[in-house]
Amino acid sequence: MGIAGQVVEAVWSVVGPGPVALHEPRFAGREWDYLRECLDSTYVSSVGPFVERFERELAAFTGSRYAVVVVNGTAALHVALRLAGVQPGDEVLVPALTFVATAAAVTYCGAVPHFVDCEERTLGLDPVAVREYLRNTTDMREGRCVNRRTGRVIRAIVPMHTFGHPVDIDRVMALGEDFGLVVVEDAAESLGSTVGGRHTGTFGALGTLSFNGNKTLTTGGGGAILTDDEALARHARHLVTTAKVPHGWAYSHDEIGYNYRLPNLNAALGCAQLEQLPAFLDAKRLLFERYRRAFAAVPGVQIVAEPAGCRSNYWLQTLLLDESLAAERDAILTRTNEAGFGTRPAWELMHRLTPYASSPKMPLPVAEALARRVINLPSSAWLAMDEAS
Repeated sequence: MGIAGQVVEAVWSVVGPGPVALHEPRFAGREWDYLRECLDSTYVSSVGPFVERFERELAAFTGSRYAVVVVNGTAALHVALRLAGVQPGDEVLVPALTFVATAAAVTYCGAVPHFVDCEERTLGLDPVAVREYLRNTTDMREGRCVNRRTGRVIRAIVPMHTFGHPVDIDRVMALGEDFGLVVVEDAAESLGSTVGGRHTGTFGALGTLSFNGNKTLTTGGGGAILTDDEALARHARHLVTTAKVPHGWAYSHDEIGYNYRLPNLNAALGCAQLEQLPAFLDAKRLLFERYRRAFAAVPGVQIVAEPAGCRSNYWLQTLLLDESLAAERDAILTRTNEAGFGTRPAWELMHRLTPYASSPKMPLPVAEALARRVINLPSSAWLAMDEAS
């Protein structure tokens, strides 16, 4: 039996017969109760008690002083970058291996994404390699990091916690300090992941979350900005409510804002989901262990585990092929999907996308190798909920 057949058998032994999607939400709590309460109140838009409640409970869960909820994770990242001082014409360091929203949010600010390499241990941005790259390609001028080739200021760095696995955030923070870069964490995939007991998204000046339908916790669509800075939180809330100056009846807007506030309906769903989040996280950890055991006997593959000193939410279970099997990736994807198992490769690397083909980039050997070898496996929490309970 070839490697594709072995992968199909291993997945079947964990999740049973297909069809099984890559990731599906589970609604087994008070979702209907809260939605009904929301509808009965008639507060279904961006004003309502569930919005404020969801923000309080998110802040408490993550340990952030403030959470500002918005319509999606991309909007959260867009506003966070603006709050971080990113200006048109700046550059922002972004991992080449990420979802397109990370780069798009930079572009929304009129800035330029500058793609950097990843490390295999975390699947995230490699702060050691990036440090060496910046030493050789940038100058510090009046406290600002300047790209020698383009002459543009590199204003910020956006580490992304890939598939829920925490990046080496301590080294990223040191990198930001040494090169004058504001750290904005893209924690869209890592709700429930921690480093040394501290939640992802709370290390940088700002962090962002996503509650898309395929995330560990969903509000249908939605996201959040996390920060410990009261002034940043206040400004974030102002920007995402169209920068409207508070007034009983007048409509006055004092800067360019965005209609990004999360509706009360979505927040109601989020409150019900948040109550179940610990059980979701336990189930995903059990699912990882089941995959790890199932693939232990399959040569040339491994299930990606959380980095040392970290606790991952295991948002997407990830199979990593040895380089010798990279050419088999598409055959594995074909066989697993034909068998009814929702598997997928990593995203297309950012520098290979048409809008970013001319963006600056460092050498990207690890990101390119990972893109050849990564396969995401069915990862819904419900696949292990019975065992977790």
